[in-house]
Amino acid sequence: MKTVFIIGVGLIGGSFALDIKKLHPESTIYGIDNNEAHLEEAIALKVIDKTAQFEDLKHADLVILAIPVDAAINVLPKVLDKVSDNAIVFDVGSTKEDICAKVKNHPKRRNYLAVHPIAGTEYSGPKAALLGLYNNKTNIICEVEETAFKLQEKALKLFSDLGMRIRYMNPKAHDKHIAYVSHLSHISAFMLGKTVIDKEKNERDIFDMAGSGFESTVRLAKSSPAMWTPIFKQNKTNVIETLEEYISNLNHFKKMMQDDDFEAVYNEMESTNYIKDILNGIK
Repeated sequence: MKTVFIIGVGLIGGSFALDIKKLHPESTIYGIDNNEAHLEEAIALKVIDKTAQFEDLKHADLVILAIPVDAAINVLPKVLDKVSDNAIVFDVGSTKEDICAKVKNHPKRRNYLAVHPIAGTEYSGPKAALLGLYNNKTNIICEVEETAFKLQEKALKLFSDLGMRIRYMNPKAHDKHIAYVSHLSHISAFMLGKTVIDKEKNERDIFDMAGSGFESTVRLAKSSPAMWTPIFKQNKTNVIETLEEYISNLNHFKKMMQDDDFEAVYNEMESTNYIKDILNGIK
């Protein structure tokens, strides 16, 4: 894997670049990004080696598409148009049904692998890139049977070398499940942050009174709206369904408190404590 192109040199793409460079020091990492400042920063931080243009993709061994999902769905076909038959292309988007449908009949569909690494932070840009970000993280792969076997092997070897766990799903199931475990979490964080900002007009009060619980819960509200708005749009149906269930649970909790039924409140929280066993099992 000597010639690697990263389209979108932020947190996710940049972290792949750092890990690949460590695994394969002989490789050359090229960056493509609409944001010239990001490219300059990525060069300065040694996240990438050189900048490139789409015309250069014909030389690629590997192309990683790490841009917002609304852009990725339009850029992926153009990438596949440019690459050679021996190149593997994968995107890292948080929604999979629409992008898989977009290239279903593309002549080079066999060159594309739909993946979603469950990894990241609330930060963005090249400076957010982290060496080792993907170690011990789950990587969901969709429609693996649509990718040429030898190209699958190339990508799967990379993921294994990065220490990732592999999980296979169809795109529809992926988008439904990820709405619960990821997309809802971000909406909750954004709306918690909004509620506090709306009610606590004094910023110093927020700073002084915010404990570790609030900080950890609202952490995701620092995430990029430019990335998350397209995700919510593409996964709108599933996100609305999860929101309806979440709002129903909030209303139920509110009703228990209005009824002074704090035994029920206790029982509700105690039964939900089971989530720690599930998460400990994942770790």
